[in-house]
Amino acid sequence: MTPAILPNRSVLVLDGPDTLALLERLVTNNTQNWSVGEARYGALLAPQGKVIADFIALRTETGALLDVATNAVGDLSKRLQMFRLRSKVEIAVDGKQAVAITEDGTPDPRSASLPPRAFVADGSLPVMPEADWDALAIAACVPEWGRDFTGAEAFPWEINMDRMNGVDLKKGCFVGQEVVSRIHRRGKIRKRTVLIEGEDLAAGQDVSGETPVGTITSAAGGKALAQLRIDRLAKAGSTLSVGGNPVSILGPDWLQGELDAIASSEDAD
Repeated sequence: MTPAILPNRSVLVLDGPDTLALLERLVTNNTQNWSVGEARYGALLAPQGKVIADFIALRTETGALLDVATNAVGDLSKRLQMFRLRSKVEIAVDGKQAVAITEDGTPDPRSASLPPRAFVADGSLPVMPEADWDALAIAACVPEWGRDFTGAEAFPWEINMDRMNGVDLKKGCFVGQEVVSRIHRRGKIRKRTVLIEGEDLAAGQDVSGETPVGTITSAAGGKALAQLRIDRLAKAGSTLSVGGNPVSILGPDWLQGELDAIASSEDAD
């Protein structure tokens, strides 16, 4: 692996004694028992439960560094500032640091298939071509802000956050928790991001079985991520197509279990 700065990522610094308390009451990931140097995946949600911005947070001695999509970091910073109130936390975008992939970095908490990440001095490494990173992330079935979804557009389960250690339903509270908890408790998850393979795939194309089941959000090298209605997918079986060409489902590996659960529930009804 060649070390390189990742395109379209920025660094948000939270520093101060109340950092963990602030994050604990706002974001989806748990901040308890969080060791210095450990990375965790999470997001700030709108009250309606949709993702405003997701991030990878690295615990530091005095706070946390958040690895955030560049086009989302300003809004995330503004909202955290709004919620800060009297908390002893300084919040600022750090233009001197960048996010990179390096062999001696911290494991990506979203997928073991992705390379380790680190915070480095901006300009200290070459920038990885955006298409190269997209190919890696798509093959790992990891949706990303700006490519597969944008602010207040997707629920956490639609981008598989709950399956990538990004949502802790047992923590005390976070913005949007009521909506997220209710959906999970009722077992009403109906849309997931799925990895498919086929010919001439492109973002925006419809994926169909006997009826439309969803839409491709990004594609690279014959693989694509698509947000699919898994209740319809359970009925469509393995016969799927895009633009008249057959496509196959490559993952995620837990998808079949959810499809089986939906089928069992419908049989019981």
